[in-house]
Order: sequence, then C-alpha cells, then structure tokens
Amino acid sequence: MKNIDTLLHVKGESQFTDDLIVPEGTLHAAVFSSPIAYGKITRLNLETAKQIDGVYDILTAEDIPGDNQIGVIVPDEPLLATSVVHYIGQPIAVVIAKNADRARTAIKAIAIEFEQRSAIFDAREAYAVGQLIGSPRTLALGNLEAAWQNCDVIVAGTVESGGQEHIYLETQSVLAYPTENAGLKVISSTQSPNDVQRMIAGVLSLPMHKIEVDVLRLGGGFGGKESQATAWAVMTAFAAFKLKKSIKLVLRRDEDMRMTGKRNPYSSDFKMGLTHDGKILAYDVTFYQNAGAMADLSPAILGRCLFHATNSYFIPYMKATGYVCRTNLPPNTAFRGFGSPQAVFVIESAIFKAAEQMGVAPSFIQKKNLLQTGDEFSYGMKVENSQAARCWEMAEQRHAIEKRYQDIQNFNQSHPLQKKGMALVPICFGISFESTFMNQASALVHVYTDGSVSVSTGAIEMGQGVNMKIRQVVANIFSIPLNRVNVESSNTKRIANMSPTSASLAADLNGNATKLACLKLLERLKTYAAKKLKIDSMAELQLKDEVLYLKGKPTDLTWQGLIGEMYLNRVSLSAHAHYSIPNLYFDDIKQKGRPFAYHVFGTAIVEATVDCLRGTYRIDTVKVVHDFGKSLNPLVDKGQVEGAVVQGIGWMTIEELMYADNGWLLTDTLANYTVPDIRFAPDIQVDFLENSENPLGLFNSKAVGEPPFLYGIGAYFAILQAMKAFRPTLAGQFSAPFTSEKVLLSLYETQ
Repeated sequence: MKNIDTLLHVKGESQFTDDLIVPEGTLHAAVFSSPIAYGKITRLNLETAKQIDGVYDILTAEDIPGDNQIGVIVPDEPLLATSVVHYIGQPIAVVIAKNADRARTAIKAIAIEFEQRSAIFDAREAYAVGQLIGSPRTLALGNLEAAWQNCDVIVAGTVESGGQEHIYLETQSVLAYPTENAGLKVISSTQSPNDVQRMIAGVLSLPMHKIEVDVLRLGGGFGGKESQATAWAVMTAFAAFKLKKSIKLVLRRDEDMRMTGKRNPYSSDFKMGLTHDGKILAYDVTFYQNAGAMADLSPAILGRCLFHATNSYFIPYMKATGYVCRTNLPPNTAFRGFGSPQAVFVIESAIFKAAEQMGVAPSFIQKKNLLQTGDEFSYGMKVENSQAARCWEMAEQRHAIEKRYQDIQNFNQSHPLQKKGMALVPICFGISFESTFMNQASALVHVYTDGSVSVSTGAIEMGQGVNMKIRQVVANIFSIPLNRVNVESSNTKRIANMSPTSASLAADLNGNATKLACLKLLERLKTYAAKKLKIDSMAELQLKDEVLYLKGKPTDLTWQGLIGEMYLNRVSLSAHAHYSIPNLYFDDIKQKGRPFAYHVFGTAIVEATVDCLRGTYRIDTVKVVHDFGKSLNPLVDKGQVEGAVVQGIGWMTIEELMYADNGWLLTDTLANYTVPDIRFAPDIQVDFLENSENPLGLFNSKAVGEPPFLYGIGAYFAILQAMKAFRPTLAGQFSAPFTSEKVLLSLYETQ
C-alpha cells in the first residue's frame, strides 16, 4: 500500500515551513554566532549593524524577559551567549531585518572581541581534565572479575567512531507571529513541539497555553530536529514577541551544518574473554562520548548506548561504563539509533578481533552467542520471544552462506588486485523511551457528518510514513477507504504534552492512541445501531466496507447513514484517547528494570569489493532478514529499512566530519561532506521474518525506524575482510569512517 504523501512529494505539492504563505510585513531573522571555540566576550558593538537600512533590531540575552535557558536534560544551554562562548556557532545575537540577505549583511557589521581560552575537541582529553557532564554510568551483569580466569582467549582494543551530519533536506526553519492577548503561533520544523512550546514559555516568561506550536511535516529529521530545532524556534518566537511582528528564520545549509550538533563521536576501550569453542564469557567496555559543549540529549544517548552494549548476544559476565565528556564542539545530539550504533560497532570489533586470534570466522562466534528467550540483559530485563536465531538461520538458508563464502574465495584467488569480503551483523534493538514517563501519547478523532474523519496526534511526519499508518488504523477500525481519513498537523492546542517523534515509537504510541479513540467511536456507533435494530448484543454487529453487518449478513445501515443519524440524535462524533505503554519501569539506583516494551531482531549479510591498488571500494549487496512483527504497511517498512541501511553504511564509510585545529568545521557544505547517493547505494534485499507477531505492538507490528541502521555496520567489516584477503597479516583496526584514504594507507603501511 503506497504512502499517500508520496504523490504530493513527487508533484512538488507538499508544503514545508519555508513554503507557507507568510503574513504581510513579515520580517526575517539571522543569527550572529561565535567565530571562536572558547573564550570570554570582552567587547560587543551592535551600533554599526543597527544603522544598516532595513535592519529593525538586534536582540541579545539582555533583552530576554524570562530565563535564558533551553537545556532539555541539564540546564546548561543558554539561548544566547552572555559573557562566555563555548563553541564555534554558538548564538550570540538575533538580527531582524526586512529580508534575510539584509539580516546577514548586518551580521558582518557586528564588532566583537574575545579573550580566547584553550579549547578541547577530543573526548579522552576532556575526560583527562575532568570535563564531564554528570556522573559516570555503569551497567553490569554477574561477577566480571571472577570470570576472566575461566576465559581461554582474551582480547582487548580501542574503537573510534566519528560523528555524522543529519543532512535532512529541509534545513532548520521557523515562522512565528503574535496572536491576540499576547500569544504566539510558531510553525516550526521540529520533532518535539512540546519542547519548543515549553522553552518558548520559559524564555518569554509566559504560560504554555499562550504558545501554539504547529507542525505539518518535516523535510527529514533523523533526530537532528528533536532538541536542536528548539533554539531556532525560540529565537524566532522571541523576536516576534519583542517586535510584535511576524518573523521568519531559515538557516542556509552551511549555517545549519556549522551551528547544529551531530551524531556523538565515541572513543571506546574493550576487553573480551571467550572459551576455546567460541562462547563469550566476559566483556568489559568503556565509552568516552563526545557530547560537545552542552548536555543536550547526550546523557540519554549514553544510556541507550549502555543498554545496547552487547547487541544481540548473551554475555553472562559484563560491565559497560560510559562518560559524557564536555568539549568545545556544537552540542551533539540525537541521531538515528540514539547511541546504539556506537555500542554495536564496538562489540562487533571485539568479536572480529577475537575471531582473528582464534583463527575462525567472526560468524562462528556470533552465531554461538545469539540471544535466546529467557536470557538476561545487563539492565535486568529478560529476553522475551527472541527472534535472533530465527533471523540468522533464515538469512543463512535463504542466501546460501556457505556457497557465498566459497564464491568469494574463488573470486579472490583469481583477482590479485581486487578482493571481496563478507560480514554478517545480527541486531537487537529495544523499543521505548528510556525515560518511562515519555512513553505516552494522545489522539483526537473527529467524524464529520459526511463520514469523513479527521485525526490529530503528536506524531510528526518526516518522511517515515507515520501518517499513512495512522490513516490505516482509522480505515481498518471503521472499515472505510483511506481517502475518507485526513491526518492533521501536529498542534499543541489539540494535543497537549506530546512526546517527541523519536525512538522509533511514533506509530506505536500515536497509532495506539488513535486506535483507542476510534474504538470509543465505534462502540457509540454500535450502541446506536443496536437500539435502532432492536437487538441486545453489539457483538453481533460488524462494519465491513462501510456497511453494517448483523450476524454476518449486510443490513440497510451504512457508515455515512449511521453517522448522519447519530449527529441528528446528538451522539458525540468526537473522541479523545490516551495511550501509555504498560509494564515499563526502571530503577535509576539499581540500574535494573524493564525499560523496553519489546525488542526488534534481524540479521544482515553485507558484501563488499575493494580495489586494493587504489583503496577504493564498493558495497555490493546487503541482504536483510528483519523482524517486522506483522507489518502494518510492508512497502513503507521496506523503505525504512533500505534508507536506514544506506545511512548506516554512510556513517561507517564515507561520511567524514573534518575540523580545523581551531574547531572550525571544514566540511560544512554538500560539496565537501560526502553522503551516499544512488550510485553508492548497494543492491538491498529485504526479507520479512516469517510467522513473527508482536502482541505489544500496533496490530502486532514492530517499530522499524531505527533498528535497521545497525545493519550498515556490516559494511566496515566486509571491507576489512576484503583487505585481509589481500594482506593476510593486516591487523584488525577499528576507526570509522573507513574512508578510501584509510583503506589505502592501511593496505600499504610499513609492516
């Protein structure tokens, strides 16, 4: 079933924030930000800039009527810098002018001087000098220290993983204008309207009901608009409030890339112990997370990283420790996978190194240690309905793994300068917000007298197809065509206190809330129809293709006819419902609980070819067996897997963030930051795990947005296997992204 939004996108009719018709007299904002990474502001002169024709005002922290604070977890992030700046791109002032070009011209006329201080850009360096955000966090299982003596093989190493730019097609965009009674309406490209509403209220010292935040759709998000959209929305609302004018702010691509945070880079140490037959007994891992200058969502990202430290494997004795390290980069933030990719890359590196030492294929170790139902995670939860082994076995059988190994060996023997490699990656990804209170959603459903339906939820459509799934929920319950259902924009006036659209939960949370609201309305309809038909039991009634059936036979009553009659008889045709995921809890003291509703499993087989003369490579194929549960929309879900796989491969291979020694981002345009394109993308085959249902999911489905990103990690190890076929003595090295330059230098480094 195709996503209805697709037609609008193809025809160019989809509306985003920058496409909206703005009120007459709308002014434009631009942000003056720090040109240095760390220092004290000694002089700030705005007068020359204010005199430029077309400039209406320049606002600083001194103009803020409320709290100059937008930190979402830790209150450490001022909206506008005051005396000290902590990273290049930190906002200092907001310029408002008649158009965006004039505002940016004024920025160049602002005079500022600093007393520069020594900046830190590396997580380990920050750790060494005590620049940490919060306390270290540890998850553990069993007596790790005692386990080492029972290990026959012990390996240790270091793993580096880089950041990643979100590259959403729509840059950060906002339109804000005053409403009556000192209120504001804000149209923002945010994944978290509630955070935007709450932060605006705090900065302007207004009650939240004065602020209306509306989101029609986003041109991509990937986590980059969960917390990072807030600052731009608050600045724009601040300007609209102060000037009593409509204000628009749209970042250019280079501004967006320079001033916003990325996926957290990690530097990690591991130690792994195994028996001779490949069973992993012990695992000790330490993560040094580069948070950037402010906490943003990094503490929560580290939490999910720790939860996924062992990926899809059962390890009876383990410890995972993490440090949130404060550096002088822009605050790093949520990105698809939310800390789990960094953890999975580390344990897969450890397994690769162990396999090297033991003289076996990594898959030998991987398969022996897959999670089984009843195994315990480090956070105290037991594995329920594990599909890890089933996904692996289906992948092995469907894609004839042993034959592929032989085919690759034959190719490598006959091609002296080209080598192929193959890697398998199993995944296990927990579904829920780590903070239990966030696992809730509301829906408001209206049925109009013509039988059409309007749905409002807190889900933000950003290309993942959540609105399509919500339409399907309504259409399925009422047995009406999809074209009778419209999903409205997400609006804080209709849905209060909404959780962000992230953690792959939008369809589960908002779809279930919609389901509950529709069931309320369906019960009213059946109650009315039962009275009309003079029957006692509603259980005998069923809607099918807009016709009411009684005991399996059609009646003369139709959907539209019943709705019209219900209205005339003053039966409510609107319903609000609230849904929260049941049985979730977590003890922050003991670091034990049941933080996830369920887990998603899968296995990917990744093949790559390396040109060992030039260091270039091609990811040939990615063959996935994925645990979708009972997919609500296979076409949408398959698209999510394909996109996530390519994005994951990009992180592992070609997406390299480069900085000058002073912290200036060098890769700040799409001309010098390389992302996968259609020619880079491999052949991707997605198979749905058979006979897999999920009672805890929406209509037995499973969340799909983030877990498949982890499959891309296999690209790194497929490349590494190809390199070892060319140079068998090459030691495994684990530093992503694995660019062609790194590959070439590794192949020919002095032995």
